[in-house]
Amino acid sequence: MTAEFDEDRLNMAIRKVLKHVGVTSQREIENLVRSGVVKGGKLKLRMTLSAEGTPLKYVVEETVAL
Repeated sequence: MTAEFDEDRLNMAIRKVLKHVGVTSQREIENLVRSGVVKGGKLKLRMTLSAEGTPLKYVVEETVAL
């Protein structure tokens, strides 16, 4: 970053976004599993992080045992 920024403020803003993503993602996954749509004992998840106007594309893939 070339512009000055407040690192503490940035850290708190990022944490707020990640908390929101984590809480809502967990809720959505739990609702999906409870709905009975998921068959078998595993659920393969993929999360993609991107930032508009940037080349950021970070993918996390995990399999969750049910």
